[in-house]
Parts: sequence; structure tokens; C-alpha cells
Amino acid sequence: MNLESKIPEGSLAEKWTNHKFNVKLVNPANKRKYDIIVVGTGLAGASASASLAELGYNVKAFCFQDSPRRAHSIAAQGGINAAKNYQNDGDSIFRLFYDTIKGGDYRSREANVYRLAEVSVNIIDQCVAQGVPFAREYGGLLSNRSFGGAQVSRTFYAKGQTGQQLLLGAYSALSRQIANGKVEMFPRHEMLELVKIEGKAKGIVTRNLVTGKIESHSAHAVVLATGGYGNVFFLSTNAMGSNVTAAWRAHKQGALFSNPCYTQIHPTCIPVSGDHQSKLTLMSESLRNDGRVWVPATKELAEKIRKGEKHPNDLTIDERDYYLERKYPAFGNLVPRDVASRNAKYVCDEGRGVNETGKAVYLDFRDAIERDGKDVIEGKYGNLFDMYMQITGENPYNQPMKIYPAVHYTMGGLWADYNLMTNVQGLYATGEANFSDHGANRLGASALMQGLADGYFVLPYTIGDFLAGEKYEKISTEHEEFKKAEKAVKDQIDRFLSIKGTKSVDHFHKELGKIMWDYCGMSRNAEGLKKAKVMVRELREEFWKDVKVLGTNDEFNNSLEKAGRVADFFELGELMIDDALHREESCGGHFREEYQTEEGEAKRNDDDFAYVASWEFTGVGNPAKLHKEDLIFENVKLTQRSYK
Repeated sequence: MNLESKIPEGSLAEKWTNHKFNVKLVNPANKRKYDIIVVGTGLAGASASASLAELGYNVKAFCFQDSPRRAHSIAAQGGINAAKNYQNDGDSIFRLFYDTIKGGDYRSREANVYRLAEVSVNIIDQCVAQGVPFAREYGGLLSNRSFGGAQVSRTFYAKGQTGQQLLLGAYSALSRQIANGKVEMFPRHEMLELVKIEGKAKGIVTRNLVTGKIESHSAHAVVLATGGYGNVFFLSTNAMGSNVTAAWRAHKQGALFSNPCYTQIHPTCIPVSGDHQSKLTLMSESLRNDGRVWVPATKELAEKIRKGEKHPNDLTIDERDYYLERKYPAFGNLVPRDVASRNAKYVCDEGRGVNETGKAVYLDFRDAIERDGKDVIEGKYGNLFDMYMQITGENPYNQPMKIYPAVHYTMGGLWADYNLMTNVQGLYATGEANFSDHGANRLGASALMQGLADGYFVLPYTIGDFLAGEKYEKISTEHEEFKKAEKAVKDQIDRFLSIKGTKSVDHFHKELGKIMWDYCGMSRNAEGLKKAKVMVRELREEFWKDVKVLGTNDEFNNSLEKAGRVADFFELGELMIDDALHREESCGGHFREEYQTEEGEAKRNDDDFAYVASWEFTGVGNPAKLHKEDLIFENVKLTQRSYK
């Protein structure tokens, strides 16, 4: 299969400007003749729906939540990057581009990343105009703070609830278009199949999660803005409802899935406390601006802390190891997420972890409170501190937080070209659902930037290039392809309900998650990956024989919803393992233990693996077919990452 990335010719700084001029346009009178389906109403989906409707297109927006306001984008805490250089500390579009390419360990497209940095400056103006209450300096100017992987302050924030405030801004724009009749909103609808006619995406099949009704919806183009697949690990920072189903069903209809092994482990999460948990809680990376990460200097001291014989506040400076500051003096506590996470694992593996399980390090605000005062720290992070107190019962103003890495974001996703269109004509993927901008590791505060960039400033330009060549006629849902898709959906539902096994869906999801975390999590090796593949296949076979799905299809049925999602996670999990096994190098969030430097850092193999690994579905249980898109670097030099 020939992957045409459609990257424009010309210099890096001129590509997007020239491309916008060269793409085909749909005139305003004709836009109202086209229907577009947008699946997902987080930052990428809500911004795309609002922008496309504002242009005149007829939009049908779908979400499985009861309201777009409950999309998982609301959970983002720390901030959104933009190359405004308000702090006059040396930032620029090119520096944001470079930091993002480097942070992704040189495994992303130059053209896409530069465009992201370029449009970032417009996102802030857009959101301020919508009323997003960004933090401000005393004089009224917008405030910035630092995030990992950068030596400048470029992250705009609204206390510790930036995602919520940005989503409310996008939701207000979406609501305006709903009121105008340009967006038809379908809450509590889950996409279960993509419908193609003559090779082009022309609609979807959904299940009404309240009534169980299977419905078909047609359009001239379909946009997937459905987030990432971190819940394949069961325990993650994702909402329990977050899933891969929309993207995976598109993959099974021919859309390539790229770099699935690139999953991000976030370094600052509340540690696992027991088997009762269904998810993990993120503590924003912004806390690393003022919090210092450390563990006891010796195993003996750590043991005393775990037994309650010593309090962390009583340890002297010499008895503490501020290991990130020691190993990476240039970046200190603000190294990228993959580096911070791996180093937390290392010190805990040495026996210096500080909670009962030995899987935690400290994030300490003592010095910041002494320097700036409690009121200043509370003003920056108050809601995060409150959340930590409510979950753990410990007061981080008086003693260090305990944190440990957890699955967070996924850099892999559906392959998409420069226009954000997948290899399936008329099917687009935006935000976390595509692979394009973050390489092997996402810098903090760049997820919100990409979601809004795609929805507000990229897709509204590029989707017209496809639609300009499409006929206006409405597509009938009576077409045989819709009927075939509906039957496939109903057959799978009937199969779930007929198994009548003995074990719950959650039982299988937890078992799958444990396999994925143990063998394809923070570090991987060939022996473990091969073992995991066998284990996943055996567990999948057991799932299809012994899962117990309660209730019927004609009602709200959470067990049935989960069954479909976990079935897709089994298939995705196997592809993630295959992808991790084939990539014989370490880069970013993909850490193969066989490929590391003497100092334990990721060791890339640019000669053999500087490409996007895109996989074609060939049937359940069959080996996926690999397609490569070579990554060409003309503006940055491929070097071993260093944050020292």
C-alpha cells in the first residue's frame, strides 16, 4: 500500500501557508449541501464540530457520554503549550517545534509538528476570546509556567483545571451551532462500525446506549476524534469509559493503525493502593515546576519510612536523593515524562520506594512553600492539593506527596496524512485518535494544543480538499453496505449475550491489563513480549467462551458496552505487542531493555527504524501487514537525546 503523506513542498515555515492556498475549496453556498459526521466531543471533536458548522457544513456529532461536557478532555489539568514568548525567555515557533520533535525522540513528521507549533499561537487568542479564564500575572498579562522537556515557560493554564476550562470554551461554541441548527447532537450513542461505499467512508452504525437501538447515520465524510487507547492496561489515568472501539472498527475496515506500542507513562500519578481500583488519578505535571522529586538515599532509610519508623520530613538533605536533579542538572525535575517515569522505576527497583508497596517516590513542596509562601502555592495548585488530600488522606502542604508512574496518553493511533485523512478516503482522524504529532513520547501540555489545533485550525481547511470532489447527493442508509454493517453489529451483540459464561467482563479486562503492564508497559524485552502474545491469545479465547454479559440489548446495559470494548482491547493488545516486538530499538515511551545506553537511557536505531510503523488488519489472529512511512529530517539533526 502506498502511503501518500501529502506533505507540501517548500521550506518548513511556508508549507502550511502554501498548502492552504493550494487545497481545493468548497464555496459557501455548497458547504450547506454536505453532511459531516464527527465522532467524539472532546477538545478535538467539539472544536471541529463547531468550526465546520460555522463554515456552513451540516454536522452530526456523537458521544457516548450524556453530554459533550463529560468528554475526557475535561480531566486534563496542567496547561496548553503555545509559542507566544510572553515571558521573553527565548521561545519561538521553531523552538517549540524542536522541543516537540526532540521530546518525541525523533519519531514524528517534521511538517506536522511545525504546523502544530505555528498554529499554537492562534489557539490562545481563540480561547481567550471564548472567555477561557487563563491565569494572569498581577498586571493582567497571561501567565505561563514550565513543563517537562522545555527550558522556557510556554504553558498557559487555568489553575489545575485547564482541560475543563478549554472544553467549556469549545462546548460553548458547539452549543451555539446546535442552537443554530447546524449541529445535530447525538449523546449516549456509541459508534460500533464504519460504513464504506465504493471504498469511501460514508457513515457509521451506532448503538443507542439508553434503548439499545442499532442506528445507521450517513454523511459525505467521517471524522474520528475519539481519544486514545490507554485503557487497554485497565489501570490508567483515563476515564473508565475511554476506549479504542471507534478507531479499531475503522482499522478493521481498512484504516492503518500506526505505532500502537507508543504509550506514555505519566510520572506523577497517585500510586496504586490495591486491587479494588478501577482507575488511577493523575497529579498534573505542572506540579514539577515547584515540587522536587526525591527518595531516601539508602534502602535502609526507605525501609524505616515504609515501616513508619521515620517521617520523610525528618530526613536531612544528605539523607535525600533528588535523583532527577542529580542526573539531569540542565532540566532537573522538568525532564520529559518518559525519562522521569523510567527513573522513578529504577530507584523503586533498587528498594528505595517509599510506600507500603515500595512503588512510590516523593514530590515535595517544602522548599517552594518556604520560598514563596503557602498562599502562592495554593493559588497555583490548590485544587490539585485538595484532590490529593481527599484521595489519600494526607496533607501535601505538610508532607511530601507520594507519586508513581501510570499509563496516561497514547501516541500511536490511526495513520493520517498531512490533511488528517486516513488511508480510507473520506475518513479523518484528529487529536489523540491519530498518530501524527508526538512521535514516541508526548511533551506535557501538548495534547490540548494538538486537539484544538486539529479542530479549530487544520481540519476546517483540509476537509474541503476532499469534499470538493464529492457529489452533493444524500447517502441513503438503505444502501446494502449499511444493512451489512448493521447485521455485523447485531450479530456480535447476540454472540455476547449468548455465551452465558461464569466470569465478568471486568475480570477479563483486569487480566489483560496486567499482562500488558507486566510485559508491554514501562519497559519491554523480546522474551516477555513473546510470552505476552501467547497469554493474550489464550485469554482472548477464554473470554469468548466464558464471559458473562448480563441483561439484554433492549436497555441500558453497561456490561454489554464493556464487552464490546474489551473484545477490541484484546485485538489491539496483540497488535501493540507485535509492534513493540518488531521495533528493535528504544525510543521515547517504547523502552526495549535490550537497547539502552550504559547509563540506562533509550538507545535509538535511526538507520533501521526511522519510520512510522503502520499496520494493516488481515483478520483476527492473523499477522498484521506492516507498511512503512519513512521519516525525513531536513531541519533537525538526529542526535541522542540528552537532558543533562
